[in-house]
Amino acid sequence: MFDETIENSKNEIINTLCELIKFPSVSDESGTSQYPFGEECNNILNYVLELGNSMGFKTKNIDAYCGYIEFGEGEELVGIIGHLDVVPANIEDGWTTPPFTPSIRDNKLFGRGSIDDKGPVVSALYAMKAIKDSLSVSKRVRLILGLNEEKSWKCINYYKRHEEHPTIGFSPDANFPGIYAEKGIMSIQLKNKFEIKDYTILEINCKNNAINVVPKYCSIKLKKNYTANSNLKETENIKLTESDDTLLIEAFGISAHSAHPELGKNSIKILVEYLINNFEFTDSYLKTLYEIGLFDIESPRFMSNTKLEDESGILTSNVAILEYINNELIIYINLRVPVSIALDEIFFKYTNLKSTFSNLDVQKLGIQEPLFVEKDNYLVKTLVDIFNKKTNSSSLPIAIGGGTYARAFPNCISYGATMPGDKDMCHQVDEFIEIDKLILSTKIYADAIYELSK
Repeated sequence: MFDETIENSKNEIINTLCELIKFPSVSDESGTSQYPFGEECNNILNYVLELGNSMGFKTKNIDAYCGYIEFGEGEELVGIIGHLDVVPANIEDGWTTPPFTPSIRDNKLFGRGSIDDKGPVVSALYAMKAIKDSLSVSKRVRLILGLNEEKSWKCINYYKRHEEHPTIGFSPDANFPGIYAEKGIMSIQLKNKFEIKDYTILEINCKNNAINVVPKYCSIKLKKNYTANSNLKETENIKLTESDDTLLIEAFGISAHSAHPELGKNSIKILVEYLINNFEFTDSYLKTLYEIGLFDIESPRFMSNTKLEDESGILTSNVAILEYINNELIIYINLRVPVSIALDEIFFKYTNLKSTFSNLDVQKLGIQEPLFVEKDNYLVKTLVDIFNKKTNSSSLPIAIGGGTYARAFPNCISYGATMPGDKDMCHQVDEFIEIDKLILSTKIYADAIYELSK
């Protein structure tokens, strides 16, 4: 119904996404009241709202926490909930081209945010425009734009306190054909004294890795004492830099989304293994954590007597960040918990580690309760059917480990834009979206939005 209009807008869609990628919009929670998530997030929000104005939409900036773009009339509100913030990225991480400089190669548009979530937001915006410019609807349609999705969801929580909630909708921030279940998410911090014999730990550095990213880099800087071992050797993933009295050990892995730790290679685990194999510690803390499976990416061994799998998948763990402050090793862990398993039950397994380490401090940093909608629910069936009709396929709704804004509102699921069978490029080096699939997503979103709002 809207395919021709969208094809005619192809260059505009590509150019708009290129412009959004240029904003290094990593959410900064230390921002001011004027810029709650930093100036770059504020800039991209204003840019998109101005673009929406120029297209003839109603727009609103909600105290720089978030914003929306809207059209239509009626009491009911259809919500499309996306985000403009991204996880950190640097050319030094291994990008072929700078992550905030859009690049087109082999019919793919590369850049941080291209698939998570700037590309899908652009698709939703141009889908709305195709509808607005050709047909009337009996509900209002609102594209909600968050700025803190990759961290604490403060933006969407602010929206929920101050603005109207959608009555139905979707988040274009996951996979097609549609998501009926999203695992629970929990972040945990472990803190305990830690020392290496014959060395003083000066610094541990994970280059400000986000807690929902498998860390690509982790290093430890040590000051050598007179008895220190100097017979260390580099490995494929370990680089050593020595001076007269210091030793820098750098571990290199592969980044990935925390929901898919199997797609990455955790640099923290590489570093911990190297330390265990080459150094002595003043106590058994780190070695024991390793041996009981704290660094396992699936079903950590110390939870072996607990149910850790259901139809939504298996429990996964990502040790995302290491810090060293006041002689304490601080470990940050991000868990994706199957929908039928209580988050408190899993947290208890970590607090129970105190029986092994008497001085261990365990903190729950944040949780997101799981999302579960029956597969035969109207919203799930409608959106999946639209996808299948548009792509001449027979795909079934799926469960994921990622967490989207769909769980912020009732009667909402996540929907696209990663296609079935495609590698999930969220949070990856050389993140991209295929241009043909960017346009196809726009067509799918147009049909879906119209169906929900007519």
